[in-house]
Amino acid sequence: MYKLKVTVERIDGYCNQPMLVGDSFVVEGGKIKIPNGKHICMWALQSMMPIFPLMQRAESKKGDWTAKARQTFVCPDPKGLVHYRIERIGEIDNA
Repeated sequence: MYKLKVTVERIDGYCNQPMLVGDSFVVEGGKIKIPNGKHICMWALQSMMPIFPLMQRAESKKGDWTAKARQTFVCPDPKGLVHYRIERIGEIDNA
């Protein structure tokens, strides 16, 4: 299972949370790790959550597209237009 990093890539509107370019958090299994003093918009998080399990799973066969996936999501707020990048950053240590 993979760890994921979600990063604000750009903002084309106005985010009233406010999320800032470069803000990020890590998804590790069922845990979300947010740096101290930061936060994540729950509306944006809700729009991304369905892809997390797919991107966390180990590839099931050679050539699985998730190995090279680079997912980008846009916040569902039409005034915010916050763009997030989701990427694999390593495997979860099961020790």
